[in-house]
Amino acid sequence: MNATIDRTLFNERVASPPARLSLTLAGSVPGLLDGAWWPRSRDLSRELPALLDVLDARWGRITRVTVNPAHWPVIPHKVPVAGRMVHVGWFADEQDPHKLILLSYTAGRWDLLVIPPETGAAAAARLMSAAATPGSLLSASALLAREDITRDARETLNREEEWETEGGHASAAAGNLDPAGCLSSARGR
Repeated sequence: MNATIDRTLFNERVASPPARLSLTLAGSVPGLLDGAWWPRSRDLSRELPALLDVLDARWGRITRVTVNPAHWPVIPHKVPVAGRMVHVGWFADEQDPHKLILLSYTAGRWDLLVIPPETGAAAAARLMSAAATPGSLLSASALLAREDITRDARETLNREEEWETEGGHASAAAGNLDPAGCLSSARGR
């Protein structure tokens, strides 16, 4: 079986939806992160152009992006953005797996928390706000870990509240009452 490649498909870029992004205010106290990005998928070729279009206008021309390959199945060497190519690299051990580093020859470096695409809207909003907090000393992985702990605590509280509203403690205690309404034990009946 022979396959044919239509090269026109590679030259046409499908319009990406706007980037979901939160950035620290310009001139604010520097922290470990400069904001957060919430991509819609794990496809860098599709997600990076929309992000870089926004950031080029705000920060200057981004020339290089680095990621940790832990959460990106395919890392392209270059990504087309506004008629030019942006180099993409990766660092497995040196870079936080939840961070994207953006470099510009003229303007410097920015570090963004990458919020996993499957994250719910409420959690993503909390993470975006936390990552854009000026002067924050929490790393990308620390922010995600803190969100996981908060989510787990919230789920536990919800389960406890549900148990209580369905009878919970009162119904368990009522199960130990004899027909006359007196507490009984397995021995003393």
